[in-house]
Amino acid sequence: MTTAADIRPATSADGPAVRAVTDAAYHPYIERIGLRPAPMDRDHAADVAAGRVFVTGDPVTGLVVLVPHEDHLYLESIAVHPDAHGRGVGRALLTFVEQRARDLDLPEVRLLTNALMRENQRIYARYGYEVVERRRDGVYDRVHYRKRVGEGK
Repeated sequence: MTTAADIRPATSADGPAVRAVTDAAYHPYIERIGLRPAPMDRDHAADVAAGRVFVTGDPVTGLVVLVPHEDHLYLESIAVHPDAHGRGVGRALLTFVEQRARDLDLPEVRLLTNALMRENQRIYARYGYEVVERRRDGVYDRVHYRKRVGEGK
C-alpha cells in the first residue's frame, strides 16, 4: 500500500516515466471527451525542472503536478498508472497534496477535471472536494473544485 511518505520530488531521470504514467492514465478519456486531455500535452520536463512534480513508485506508478499560488495550492494534474489502480496510490497522492498545502501554509487545494470524467468527480467528492463551478475553457468543459485544508496565510 502506497503512503504519502512514499512520495518524492521527481528528478530529470523520472521525466520519461512522468510522461508514460500521465499518458497511460489519461489515454482512456480521449475517445470519451473527443480530444486529448490537457495533462497529456504538458511540458513534463519543464514541470519536473521547476520542482512541480512529485512521484511515487519504483518504477513510477503515480504522480502529481502542483503549482503553489498565494492563496491556494493548485493540483494541476494527478495520474495513476492503470496497472496500479486499487493499491491506494491515488489516496496517498491526494493525502500528500493536502499535507503539502498545509506545509506551505496555504488554506486550500484547487483542481479541475473534465465534466465527462465522471469517475474523477466521484473520487473528489468522496475526499471532501466541493464543486466551485462548471465552465467551458476553450474546447474543455471543466468542473472546478476546492478543498479547505487549513488556516493558511
